[in-house]
Amino acid sequence: MVALSKELDEIAQYRNAYILAFSATTGYVCFGWDIGLIGGIVALPSFQQYFGLDKESASARASLSGNIVSVLQAGGFFGALSSSYLASRFGRKPCLILSAVIFLFGSLMQATVGLGSSQQVGLNVLYAGRFFGGLGVGLMSALVPSYVAECAPRSIRGRCTGSIEVAVGLGNMLAFWVNYGAALNIPFGEMQWRIPFIVQMIPGVLFFVLMLVQPESPRWLVERGRYDEAAAALAYIARKAPDDDAVLLTLSEIRADFVGKHRLPILTQFRKMGENRIIALRCFIPSLVTFFQQWSGTNAINYYSPQIFAGLGISGTASTLFATGVYGVVKFVVTILVLAFVVESLGRKRSLIYGGLGQCLTMLWIGGYTGIHTQPTVIPATYVSIVAVYLFGVSFCVGWGFVPLIVASEVSPGHLRAAVMSLASGCTWLFTFAIAQLTPIMLAHITYGTYLLFGILSLIMAIWAYVFLPETTGYPLEDIRFLFEKDIIVRALEDAPGGRIFLGKRRAVPVEELRRLELRQSSFRPQATEDLEDSQSCDETVEGEGPPDRGSRKLDDPLII
Repeated sequence: MVALSKELDEIAQYRNAYILAFSATTGYVCFGWDIGLIGGIVALPSFQQYFGLDKESASARASLSGNIVSVLQAGGFFGALSSSYLASRFGRKPCLILSAVIFLFGSLMQATVGLGSSQQVGLNVLYAGRFFGGLGVGLMSALVPSYVAECAPRSIRGRCTGSIEVAVGLGNMLAFWVNYGAALNIPFGEMQWRIPFIVQMIPGVLFFVLMLVQPESPRWLVERGRYDEAAAALAYIARKAPDDDAVLLTLSEIRADFVGKHRLPILTQFRKMGENRIIALRCFIPSLVTFFQQWSGTNAINYYSPQIFAGLGISGTASTLFATGVYGVVKFVVTILVLAFVVESLGRKRSLIYGGLGQCLTMLWIGGYTGIHTQPTVIPATYVSIVAVYLFGVSFCVGWGFVPLIVASEVSPGHLRAAVMSLASGCTWLFTFAIAQLTPIMLAHITYGTYLLFGILSLIMAIWAYVFLPETTGYPLEDIRFLFEKDIIVRALEDAPGGRIFLGKRRAVPVEELRRLELRQSSFRPQATEDLEDSQSCDETVEGEGPPDRGSRKLDDPLII
């Protein structure tokens, strides 16, 4: 009861931060909806007949389906890459609102495709609508994690950023069940597949409206020198007065972190990614974890789950869509449970390790089953394999579903975060495109090898997280850099379950000691910039004597984002 009461008090204290996270992650409902929508629509006989897919050969139909599915990723790739310039130039909030407008335009094109035109023209308009929808969700996908991470207090940052995957799961689940409901209740005809396209505009409208009333990122405002507005944004997030000590302390630390780094042009941001080994590593990890995420096999199931369930022995369009809907429910429920009870307590690193091992085992089972049992008949092992698909979704939600977004937004250097996250999101869309194109080909030609490939890659992901990734849970964004300054692998193994067995007596330099060393060195520097002096004077107002010792702060300190 005490723990529950403390949890409720924290929710009440940070309710504005939770509302902000909910508003921003509504954009990921659009993302998840678009991902889950198209596979079921393409599987509908009414859709195939309308665009003449039913008259094509099996290989040609697979190719056209792959093109329809994957053109969204092409738009997403360009939307993600453009986010770095747009977000740095105009701010996070205006760009998120713009992404909603682009998404709604693309959705409207998809809903009205083919009206008053030939079959081929309609197909071309569908490609264009998918591309514009991809531009919108690509822009969203790159900006939402950065925006939420830059606004959420440290003690709930993992939960707020992790809510992105809840939004993806919600969008997936709703899209799956809308497709199933359309197949079951709407008569055969073009409205059977148009209705799902129309319904996906609802989360787009909601995202647009909710973002209108949210503040700009305080870190972006500090970067632009708009300190009063940044203080107001921090005060709103923490539900405190702009002159509150916690607000002033947080503002001073953000200002100190941006000394000499204000308004870096986007090309300069990309160039500075390689200015030293530590910065380069921190800029590389976000793209690496999003690359791993895509090769877990999750989007192969999201896009082609009806075909995958059919290959496991489930027959009939309605039955495969129902199985897909159950998969969406499982992922959504598990994501909520993990976000509520696991992400902050278990930590980023252990979540990735355990999730990767679970993905590996379930994919290897499915691959072994389909390799041995080549006929589409139902045997007892068929039901185990169907359960394995659901358990894969559970494992993905535990680790590689939303934790990569949290890790990527946390390890990115603050002054380069827009460029780093745009590259990471571009990597996501590039390999989502590859998965969308390759999955039907792999399922047709190497069959069970598809699942074995995903299983082996999931094992590699777990090993990488075990050996090379330090735990980032509980650190302010400005302190994450200390985790990568010395003894990275030693620190990563220290944080890994049982990892100290491999270290003997070796230990990494504690982060608190690195902080104190930096503070001592900075106190002897002969010159200081005007920004740093301002920040220190602000600290003096809060603490009464010089810059604060960040090593003395506790995890539950107010605000500290």
